[in-house]
Amino acid sequence: MPQNPYLNVLVTAAFTVFFIIACSYGLGYLAKAIARARGASPKFQESTFAGYFFAAPWIVGFLIFVVVPLGFSLYWSFTDYRIASGEPTKWLGAENYQTILFEDESFRASILNTLYLTVIGLPLQIGVALLLAVLLNQKMRGERIFRMAFYLPVILGFNTAVLLCWRLMLNTGTGIINQLIRMISTAFPPFNYINRGVIYIQEVTAAFFLGLNTGKYNLMMKVIEAGFPAENRVPLWVQSPLWTKMSVILLMVWGCGAMMLIFLAGLNNIPKELHEAAQVDGATPWQRFWKISFPLLTPYIFYNLVVGMISSLQIFEPIFVLYRDNQPIVSSTISMVYYLWQKSFSHFEIGYGSAISWVVLVIILIVTVLQFHLQDRWVTYDIY
Repeated sequence: MPQNPYLNVLVTAAFTVFFIIACSYGLGYLAKAIARARGASPKFQESTFAGYFFAAPWIVGFLIFVVVPLGFSLYWSFTDYRIASGEPTKWLGAENYQTILFEDESFRASILNTLYLTVIGLPLQIGVALLLAVLLNQKMRGERIFRMAFYLPVILGFNTAVLLCWRLMLNTGTGIINQLIRMISTAFPPFNYINRGVIYIQEVTAAFFLGLNTGKYNLMMKVIEAGFPAENRVPLWVQSPLWTKMSVILLMVWGCGAMMLIFLAGLNNIPKELHEAAQVDGATPWQRFWKISFPLLTPYIFYNLVVGMISSLQIFEPIFVLYRDNQPIVSSTISMVYYLWQKSFSHFEIGYGSAISWVVLVIILIVTVLQFHLQDRWVTYDIY
């Protein structure tokens, strides 16, 4: 390769373009030859060539960047493959999986942390998305501005710059979120009691989950013995192991714009005649929502539940950016995928990390299949 970095880029780009074109022609001619061998007409052969010619970049990319890495990952999951050791790969059989499932307490803790984020965070995320969709479904001035504002977090995503901003906002002393809580508590005293009650419930719940990780509930007993929080207490978002998971849940709720858009589409698809008939019969807005809108939204709830469950089981970016350099509390919020990253790219245990990835895949598959199996009990498609 040339030593000039700019020339390297040009050569690499030219090689990539040539490779894509060659693969497109190669796959197109292969498909055409197979169609000819099956006795297809010349017109069908040309259509087959054109279809596979334009689909070839995706097909080849899928094979190179998905199928081949999956094959290597599956093989490495049965081996002791460590990049930094310099030793040859050693075949272990199912030993990695046995260690993960029955001996690795850190992985068990990551499962419990992920379960906390899923069981508590996902319903909150779906609930807030549904609430926003119902509010935005009302005809009002500035409706498009509100829709754009609520969907903007989806566009921004969980990139590093956004998460670092959240880290500053969640700072206990100078963060804007706690400053707003203090200001509202001072101006509206009842809010202070609500805030302290939420803090107490959250810290007891988080301490209980931390106890499940270690098998010791001393921290939970200390929180209970300390009693109701003091008047000036604020959440310790990124400073206390009792609040690390809740800060991640806050970010999950903040990014609920995609779910909101799905619910909004569902609300717009509900026939207006149903609401008009119920209104004539004297139904209140709450009754119309609960008896008409909500049952007809169950397919959309099911979709958001499936997609949200997969996403929450794979959550990584918020934990990585917020807590990676805070080792004393990172264990309180480590997720399965974060533990996978830690083993693979921090400890360079590629074999063990590959095994974790396949265990996570199986967990996601089981949960997803179970959701599809149970959907007939509560999802209604009658109107559709």
